[in-house]
Amino acid sequence: MIRFATHQDAGWIAAIWNAMIADTLFTFTTEPKTEGAILEMIATRPVFVLTDQTGFATYGPFRSGPGYAATVEHSILLDTSAQGRGQGRALMQTLTEHARSQGHHVIVAGISSANPNAVAFHAALGFETVAQMPEVGRKNDQWLDLILMQKLLV
Repeated sequence: MIRFATHQDAGWIAAIWNAMIADTLFTFTTEPKTEGAILEMIATRPVFVLTDQTGFATYGPFRSGPGYAATVEHSILLDTSAQGRGQGRALMQTLTEHARSQGHHVIVAGISSANPNAVAFHAALGFETVAQMPEVGRKNDQWLDLILMQKLLV
């Protein structure tokens, strides 16, 4: 059901991500992800995928510098067909266990205020809201808040 991504997954990962970029305010970016960018992500960080090609999750550095080395930030994206079936929870459990096994101490979620379902999802998994940054994102002529949530991995 869940495995590490390979280069063969880049196309469908980009498609899921680009649909979210184009159709929602859940990410502040407006530039589509290229297959090349996805291939680089797969080559440089852990990326877990659902074998039915309906979702993926990854994590990478939170900020640069050695003081932040034990803190990571993650992304999780599911096709709408996979939502509400426990697959997101399974991906996050796999992702957090991997991060813990690699010696990471904290995992961070940066969530658009336009995505209250993501806030509820993370809260149900033990993430706590630690900040809300008003109007730091802008997309489609709208100012959006960034909600920061974190979970200790110890």
